[in-house]
Amino acid sequence: MLVAPLLIRRVDRGGFAVPTVAVTPQVAGWTYLAFRAYHLEPGETLAGQTGEFETGLVVLGGTCTVEAEGTRFASIGERPDVWAKTPPYAVLVPPGVEYEVRAESRLHLAVAGALAADLDPAPVTLIRPEDIHAEVRGEGRTYRYIQHILPPSGASARLQLVEVYTPAGNWSSFPPHKHDTEDPPREAYLEETYYYQITPEGGFALQRVYTDDGSLDEVFAVHSGDLVLVPKGYHPVAAMPGYDCYYLNAMAGPAKEWNFTVDPRYRWLMNWQKPGIAQSSRT
Repeated sequence: MLVAPLLIRRVDRGGFAVPTVAVTPQVAGWTYLAFRAYHLEPGETLAGQTGEFETGLVVLGGTCTVEAEGTRFASIGERPDVWAKTPPYAVLVPPGVEYEVRAESRLHLAVAGALAADLDPAPVTLIRPEDIHAEVRGEGRTYRYIQHILPPSGASARLQLVEVYTPAGNWSSFPPHKHDTEDPPREAYLEETYYYQITPEGGFALQRVYTDDGSLDEVFAVHSGDLVLVPKGYHPVAAMPGYDCYYLNAMAGPAKEWNFTVDPRYRWLMNWQKPGIAQSSRT
């Protein structure tokens, strides 16, 4: 049973190293996925321990130095914010490792974790912009631009990370699809979060989360910095006219695949093909 509300509003609590949004499996009522976001000022430091989670540190904007397990990545991060639309830097850190992030400029950082202590996770790995595959999906009012930070073919054991840019007035995560049933190869069970940014400030996007049987059917108006949880069901997104929408998706489940089922009522609107990058290279 889900414990947290599906919409977690951004809260600027004051003080450094305090997340603006956060969710753990215990709070969400699910098994695999955790997520936090931070804004750090130059010189501030975020220290953490991955515990049972493989952890992705995504530099959404700004520059920082990351140290983990004796490895140091100095001055990573090139884009000032997500709206530069260039691929980000990210660092993948395995379970049971201490890490430290030091902000060299104003820093926007996402910390996503997938339960992976039962697997053989990758070592500390730097993901560079040139490592990230980009693609376009849809056309017309369903056009969006996607950057795969950790696809199923990537280095992680369970964690998947992808960022999506949806132009003003367009639809995304469309046609509505779900991945709440472990039934390979038809569908994979994946817990998912959507971390939003909207430009210009003050705008919003709409996200609906619903199931076939109607036991879950909610619509949210989301603003910059808000987090939406998708424990099950279909979950399309619409950007309001005049305001572009960005979200960072984090996903995790028992297997590292991205297999989904489209809502049969809207399958006729499917105007893109699942990319080959969705196939896992891990066993």
